[in-house]
Amino acid sequence: MTSIQLEQLDVDGAIRESLHAVAEDTRGGFLRKAVVAGGGLVGGGAALAALAAPAGAQSASDVNILNFALTLEFLEAEFYTRAERAGALKGRLRRFAQVVGEHERAHVAALQDTLGGSAVKKPKFDFQGTTDEPQLFAATAITLEDTGVAAYKGAAPSIQSGAVLTAAIGIHSVEARHASWIRHILGQPPSPEAFDMPMSVSQVLAAVQGTGFIAGPIMTRQGVAPAFLG
Repeated sequence: MTSIQLEQLDVDGAIRESLHAVAEDTRGGFLRKAVVAGGGLVGGGAALAALAAPAGAQSASDVNILNFALTLEFLEAEFYTRAERAGALKGRLRRFAQVVGEHERAHVAALQDTLGGSAVKKPKFDFQGTTDEPQLFAATAITLEDTGVAAYKGAAPSIQSGAVLTAAIGIHSVEARHASWIRHILGQPPSPEAFDMPMSVSQVLAAVQGTGFIAGPIMTRQGVAPAFLG
C-alpha cells in the first residue's frame, strides 16, 4: 500500500503551490518531539519544560513557534487518541498508535506548561474516517510524520532562544524515527530519500489546512488568531 501524499490531501492546490517556494520562506516553524528510547518517552515533557523558559521570557517569535508546535501537537495527539479509541487497529499498528499517541499527549502537556496563558486553544478536529480504518490510518500517519520532519527543518534556523533550539536539536531525530517506524510496519523503505526538504510555516499550514482535519478555528486563549496565522 502506498502512503497518502500531501497533494492527495490538498483541496485547493495550496500545498502544491507552496512547495515550489520551499526554500524561500523560513520565517517561522515549530518545536517538536522530546527524547524517546526503547519505545518509551525519556524525560518527555520534563525535558522540554526544563529547557524552554516560560513564554514571558521568550521572544514573540519563539512564542509563535511554540504555539505553532502546540497546534500541530494537538492535531497529532487527537489523531492517535481517536485511532486508539476506535479499536480498529491491531498488532503493530495498534502498538504504534499507543506509543506515538502517548508521546504526542506528553508534548501537548509540556508545551501548554511552557506557554502558560500564552498557549493557543485546542481546535476542533474532523479526521474524516482516517482513524477508523487501518490502511487509511497508516497512510495518514506517514503524511503527518513526514510533514513534521520537514517542518522542523524549516523552523530550526528561525528559533531565537538557545534553550528552545537545544531542545529542538535534541528531538529532531525522534520525529524521523516515528516516520521510519510507520513505514517499516507497512513494509516500505524507512528512509526513502537521501535528503529531506524543509517546509516553512506557511507551507505546513497549507498542508494541514489541505487535509481538512482542523474543523474549527485556531485561536489564542484571548480569543484572537495567533500571530503565526498572520
